[in-house]
Amino acid sequence: MDKSFKTFLKHTAKDFHNQSVNPPVVRASTIIFKSMQDIRKTQNKYKKDPTGGHFDYGRQGTSTTHILQKILTKLENSYHVFLTPTGFGSVFLAIFSVARPGDEILAADSVYYPTRLLTQNYLKEYNIKTTFYNPHDLNSLKKNISKKTKLIFVENPGSNSFEFQDLSKIISIAKKNNIITMIDNTWGTPYFFKPIKLGFDMSIVSATKYYSGHSDVMGGSLAVNKKVFKHVEKTQKITGLRLGPDDAYLITRGLRTLDVRLDKHQENAKKVAAFLSKNRKVKLLYPYKKDSYNYKMWKKYYSGASGLMGLKIKAKNKNSVIKFVNSLKLFGYGYSWGGFESLALHQEIKAQGNRKYLKLAKDEHIVRLHIGLEDCEDLIEDLRKALKFIK
Repeated sequence: MDKSFKTFLKHTAKDFHNQSVNPPVVRASTIIFKSMQDIRKTQNKYKKDPTGGHFDYGRQGTSTTHILQKILTKLENSYHVFLTPTGFGSVFLAIFSVARPGDEILAADSVYYPTRLLTQNYLKEYNIKTTFYNPHDLNSLKKNISKKTKLIFVENPGSNSFEFQDLSKIISIAKKNNIITMIDNTWGTPYFFKPIKLGFDMSIVSATKYYSGHSDVMGGSLAVNKKVFKHVEKTQKITGLRLGPDDAYLITRGLRTLDVRLDKHQENAKKVAAFLSKNRKVKLLYPYKKDSYNYKMWKKYYSGASGLMGLKIKAKNKNSVIKFVNSLKLFGYGYSWGGFESLALHQEIKAQGNRKYLKLAKDEHIVRLHIGLEDCEDLIEDLRKALKFIK
């Protein structure tokens, strides 16, 4: 990318043919041609350049989805980016592109709960075994590698518990054993961290979140290197996992302000973290304390931090923690995150799945906060009033 990340997002994909700043929405099930010869020419172009946007059927995409793919490929420093209807669709596509019956998967114990259900339960029916490793102890990764290990699935930071891992070491371990690596990079996005550049084979981002930024779009992206491209291309054709043009348009529009929004999310989150760090009942699950392992691992790989954080709250009364959450006036209550608004969610430990390495005492409770784009002083005051209910 010749221009800076910020400048590129503002000036890419202008449509001078239609005289629009953002490319228009092109919807099509039938891709129309002038002749049979034109169809064959397009099909031959696709064989020579499968990433070039040479479509002969609407399920493959339109100019609207292709433009988004080109933008994200640049941002990711990848060979190509595949688009899916949801973020979890990208998780499914990544795993099913390479895992086969008899294979084994190593996944971080802190992966997103639906990812855990897919790998731990669903894949078992296809004779694909998944073992979960301790994200803060890579010996638990190394000792579980076998000749059958096909891929390592990383989520960084960990879902809800926010463990940061030593990513270069994981890549090194994988390469020595000829294992494919994939990472869920939704928290950081390529604005703060580029996994393909570091050496991962695949990088997943839920476009539902920061890419769109307005909590009104579903979508996913899967960035790949050349090594795994053919595997993913084949699987996407078979499964039909494609993003529609309307969502692609909204994601492209949202990307224009990705840097501005993430900078503000980070600014607000740091101020909120500074405030919460003074409360003895709250342990921050966020890269804030400079002497912590999580901070060191975050600093080693990331240029910034997003607005999603966890709180480990010490309270004898669980209902008081729920009352703390319910007393927040400026935080919505709901799943997902990455929009302009702040959110709060009390996380039941049983909702994390059968986590082997997540240790919570009886009087410890997890609350997830997404720090939005509101006035930070208003958010801090809201938190201050609600914290008094924790007992």
